[in-house]
Amino acid sequence: MFFHIKELQYNAKPDRPDPVYAKKLQEILGGQFGEITVFMQYLFQGWNFRGEQKYKDMLLDIGTEEIAHVEMIATMIAQLLDGAPAKEQDEAAKDPVIEAVLGGINPQHIIVSGLGATPTDSVGYPWNSRYTIASGNLLADFRANLNAESQGRLQVVRLYESTNDPGVRDMLSFLIARDTMHQNQWMAAIEEIEQNQKPIVPSSFPQELEKQEVSYSFMNFSQGEESAQGRWASGQTIDKQSNFDYIANPEAMGQVPKLNQAPAYIHNTPIPGQPAPNIDVASYMQDKKQE
Repeated sequence: MFFHIKELQYNAKPDRPDPVYAKKLQEILGGQFGEITVFMQYLFQGWNFRGEQKYKDMLLDIGTEEIAHVEMIATMIAQLLDGAPAKEQDEAAKDPVIEAVLGGINPQHIIVSGLGATPTDSVGYPWNSRYTIASGNLLADFRANLNAESQGRLQVVRLYESTNDPGVRDMLSFLIARDTMHQNQWMAAIEEIEQNQKPIVPSSFPQELEKQEVSYSFMNFSQGEESAQGRWASGQTIDKQSNFDYIANPEAMGQVPKLNQAPAYIHNTPIPGQPAPNIDVASYMQDKKQE
């Protein structure tokens, strides 16, 4: 159950309208790494979790907070759209300079939402649930969460740099600070989990069943060997199970693939040197009737 209070988590009030910036702000609302994504991702991870209660509670804590961020950004977008009806835009756009500026406005903010935010990104692409990850494996999920907060904070910082509006910057500075906490939170949770299990996901799979000859080999598949200088190319592996091995010129280990010709009813291009498969027309027609 969710309970809504009227006050926002933090202020979301611009100093002046800016319809063009409202379009940019849609990215951190309905984009791949926006607030809708993280609130859905964290809540589904929490609802689906079948383990220690502290992790479930933490996921529901942060997932619910992200709903508050959705409300803040949606409120900010609506206020940035104040005073921007289509008629005034059309009149102002008679000036070529103003027309160039107004060209960045999202027309759906007028036509579809009536000067309100929409669950879309900054180019109007609808938010979709495929952005979210909830696998049931906490280590895999928490690493995905860390990536989401990293990308999200990066985008908010870029938006902060692209406006001089003190009110907008004030709200964004709050979101940036919360993303700082959330990155630290996921890193702390990842560190805690890795103290109790191997860092490779899933840790429960018997490693002897994998092709261990290549488990820790870095293979140079591009021109140059600068990659040999990295931490991933020598020394003890992160899971402390072996040492990294650098292979400068990896050799192919598989067969040359050779596929059989497809049945005649598929009508592929015949393979030179191979006899075309025969087809029993009567049997083929009977099969088609049964279908």
